[in-house]
Amino acid sequence: MQSLPEYRIGRVVFGSEAAIAAAYESFRAQPIDETRLSGTRDYPFPLKRRTIAGESSVAGVGTFQGSATQTITFAPGERKGWWIRRMDLPEQLDTKIDIANLWTSAQNLVMRSGSPHNYLRMVEHIVALKAGLGLDDVLLKVKSGDPPLFDQSSLPLVEAVEQAKIVEKPDDATFVTVKEPVAFGGKRGDFLLFLPAENGERGLRIDCAISWNTVIGCQRVLFDATYDTFRYASLARTNATRRQYILAKTVGRLFAATRNLGYNDRNILIHGSRYYTEPRFNVGGKFLEPVWHRATLDLMAALSLTGSSRFAGTVVSYRAGHTLDCDAVRALYRNDLLCYL
Repeated sequence: MQSLPEYRIGRVVFGSEAAIAAAYESFRAQPIDETRLSGTRDYPFPLKRRTIAGESSVAGVGTFQGSATQTITFAPGERKGWWIRRMDLPEQLDTKIDIANLWTSAQNLVMRSGSPHNYLRMVEHIVALKAGLGLDDVLLKVKSGDPPLFDQSSLPLVEAVEQAKIVEKPDDATFVTVKEPVAFGGKRGDFLLFLPAENGERGLRIDCAISWNTVIGCQRVLFDATYDTFRYASLARTNATRRQYILAKTVGRLFAATRNLGYNDRNILIHGSRYYTEPRFNVGGKFLEPVWHRATLDLMAALSLTGSSRFAGTVVSYRAGHTLDCDAVRALYRNDLLCYL
């Protein structure tokens, strides 16, 4: 039987200390369904900043305007960090992907700067590539605030980067970690733990668990962030309950926020008492697509909001979501809890 790791809760930055402690016990009791540890804490990416050699575009149905085809282009990053350029708004400045420019995380991450029109929605499934691929400097070119959606989740984005070819730059990559173990609690038995990188290590380790009252049930993965693991997980789609999906496609057509959603029974995982679309990531008869999506395309996206630096250390997530992720990253800055390695 696999021994489960123990973590120090540390300083509680926000949330109920008692609630976090109780949720941690539930987390500890949950077995790990899949482990993808590198076997060594040697850093899996080059220590130089990385960008791409050329441009590469990928197109798909619009996430929020399903009747339109949207395109995103990855271009070499001359500046440090990831930037969004709205090609249809040439009078606006580029938006740096940084926690300071996060507009909202209520349902998805929306980055914005300057004009209220200068935004890009659902950036999490794009910007997660920063942490997942060790890719520091990129310019994203888009012609609207609506990103494309794919049946293969974020794998087409990874393939676009591969087509553009990742190259090293002369400058050294920079890293941030937490100064001490810290915890953040939500209001529904959810929490995040951030633990410092130790002994000069630069890697990112994630222990992520979810718990749903549907066929998804309890799922947990433990992994080191490497190129291969992120590429593997990038195929994991977002999910919705069958009730949510039906409401969006019926009553939801009355509301602007859901009227034109590009979701269908191929590009999301629909679940309830059973799976209504074919699930992925079968490990021992258990389909781990939801937890891999949560751990990489959601959580690692929030960890990519550290500007032009890479985040190092260990992050533990239990039943958390976008808002807790982003509130925690924002609190790290607000409380001066980060330091450079």
